[in-house]
Amino acid sequence: MRSSKIIEKKSLLAGSRREKYSKSIPKDSKAKVISLGMPKSSTLMAYECIKKMILDNSLSPGDQILEQALADQIQLSRTPVREALVRLKQEGLIELVPRHGIRVLPLSPEDMREIYEVLIALEPMATEMLTLRKPSREEIAPLVKACEDMERSLANDDLEMWAAADADFHSSLIALSGNKRLAAMVLMVWEQSHRARMFTLRLRPKPEQSTKEHRHIVDAILSGDAIKARNLYRDHREKAAKAMLQLIGQYGLNRL
Repeated sequence: MRSSKIIEKKSLLAGSRREKYSKSIPKDSKAKVISLGMPKSSTLMAYECIKKMILDNSLSPGDQILEQALADQIQLSRTPVREALVRLKQEGLIELVPRHGIRVLPLSPEDMREIYEVLIALEPMATEMLTLRKPSREEIAPLVKACEDMERSLANDDLEMWAAADADFHSSLIALSGNKRLAAMVLMVWEQSHRARMFTLRLRPKPEQSTKEHRHIVDAILSGDAIKARNLYRDHREKAAKAMLQLIGQYGLNRL
């Protein structure tokens, strides 16, 4: 009798904890595992789904969520979710809290400064490497398309579409550099800052100048001038860093 009461008590406690921490997940969140036609492991599906929730701010900085609540939300078992969380911890997006699941890590102004320092160091190098290969216009078609999409987005006053095209430009350029390790390093740091860029998207001036700078970088790559392409990219990133850090200070954004 006594042992059964203890088990029942533990079950009630676990239920109350689950209810408490599952409140951090928005009720209208549509985070589901979607098949793209190619087989994926459960761990990879969990990783991609939870990361998307974090980057899209469905899970906001500082949110604390039980592992089981996440598993229920994305309709997977706890084992692949646990493995996915370990990977997200290594990428600096979350911290694991014993008996309390995870906490989504916020970014401080100093974090953003460090992130931009890494991007300014590595992305111009990738741009130079790509330019030295003398790519044709067809080879850098993703960059050209991203520029066209940014210009179209500005014409339609669609900042979300512009941000997506901007992200496509930078991720495509890094991938086209041909250095997989460099690309992986940049992508991990870039993803850490994604939430901050989206959060401040409407606080910034309309990105007309930034869109022109993307075009100038593409022209320099096609001309084969590696030094010019590298310097243009560095200037572009340095301007973005300065603008972001000024916004953070201006609006007192200490948790992004």
